[in-house]
Amino acid sequence: MKTLRNKSILLSAVAVACGAGFTSCIKTEKAPNVIIIFTDDQGYNDVGCFGSPLIKTPNLDQMAKDGVRFTDFYSASSVCSPSRAALLTGCYPPRVGVPAVLWPASETGLANKELTIADMLKQQGYATACIGKWHLGDQPEHLPTAQGFDQYYGIPYSNDMSINRGFKLSANMVYNEGMNLDSLREEKWRGGKVPLMRQDEVIEYPVDQTTLTKRYTEEAVAFIREKQDSNFFLYFAHTMPHIPLYVSDEFKGKSARGLYGDVIEEIDWSVGQLLKTIKELGLDENTLVVFSSDNGPWDLKNGHGGSAKPLRGHKFATYEGGMREPMIAQWKGKIPAGSVCHEIASTIDLLPTIAQLTGGKLSEAPIDGKDIWPLLSDPEQSKTPHEAFYYYLKETIQAVRSGDWKLRIDGEKLELYNLKYDISERTNLVDDYPDKVTELKKLMTDFDNDLKANLH
Repeated sequence: MKTLRNKSILLSAVAVACGAGFTSCIKTEKAPNVIIIFTDDQGYNDVGCFGSPLIKTPNLDQMAKDGVRFTDFYSASSVCSPSRAALLTGCYPPRVGVPAVLWPASETGLANKELTIADMLKQQGYATACIGKWHLGDQPEHLPTAQGFDQYYGIPYSNDMSINRGFKLSANMVYNEGMNLDSLREEKWRGGKVPLMRQDEVIEYPVDQTTLTKRYTEEAVAFIREKQDSNFFLYFAHTMPHIPLYVSDEFKGKSARGLYGDVIEEIDWSVGQLLKTIKELGLDENTLVVFSSDNGPWDLKNGHGGSAKPLRGHKFATYEGGMREPMIAQWKGKIPAGSVCHEIASTIDLLPTIAQLTGGKLSEAPIDGKDIWPLLSDPEQSKTPHEAFYYYLKETIQAVRSGDWKLRIDGEKLELYNLKYDISERTNLVDDYPDKVTELKKLMTDFDNDLKANLH
């Protein structure tokens, strides 16, 4: 178990203001269970309640009706590994040493010293599980079981990658596609052939990806049922819709949006299974469920990529389409049903918010996230706690949003947008508002200097 850097900070779960007309405050008798559902490369537009014209997501749409939908919610990166490091640590990726995508057998990863949501909640006696894609390093000290998770079941990185030949193998190893121990140990890179792991051992190689969403869901439901009488934290990170796309036979060919739509509709089914389970077990009044995605969709012309409309850009970019994500949160009786929040919030805010709700201890090392419980509990009246949100591309700060204004700097190119009137980032106002450019450039410079002076 990791040592917390500051054992004196204890955030009270009762220090929560009730929203106007929202009379149910957080109770002190029992801290909430927490479920975070995180998809991979899903676009802003790829949910029915976010405007998808062809993809049917009845369970996510119902979740929004029962909770809150955030329209201005950001991942802290436009690619996989950094976005996951940010979510779990509450920090912009360069601060915790994960500025770029990690590869199989990489010597680096999320440092074991970092405090994750799982570490924090384990200190509070929570049962913790990570199911799905990890992608924060595959060395023993970087795997989920070394980062606060009691249980892990999933693939250790993106589904277009390969395998670390040095992995531990289960005594009950399942080999597919003609593989065996000798051929695995001699295996060269085969893109899209990835291992399935339980704890820190490979149990299947290569995994049958058509079954992943279904098997993940079964594992998640079993965890919830097993831990229903105690507090639990479930981090459910779907492998899909990262390419190559796979879907079970039950959902194949069912969506009007083609294979990509099939994949999203199976993920929606999965969300429904989790929500159905917590309701059936009487846990919905004591469980916070959050749904979002790690970054924007691939820019593909073959129908296998998602849609970020009306946003500009895709994965790999610091335009809105690369980092602004659909976000839905539900907690019966605590989050007002059918509400919408238009304030700036981010995945980096989940750790401090969960700390506030559960009495979790934060480390003394600086973090970037803020407590956004006021936005969740009273979204119509509360304001963002962020003076600004910063967009990093690897180790370079490339953009800032403050209020409705966004400045983006790419080399010598300056772009200034008012996102209130120009959500698609089409009209560059840099020549019309020089004072605003100066103001936002200073925000960027000051923040970046501070971050780099206070790396973990």
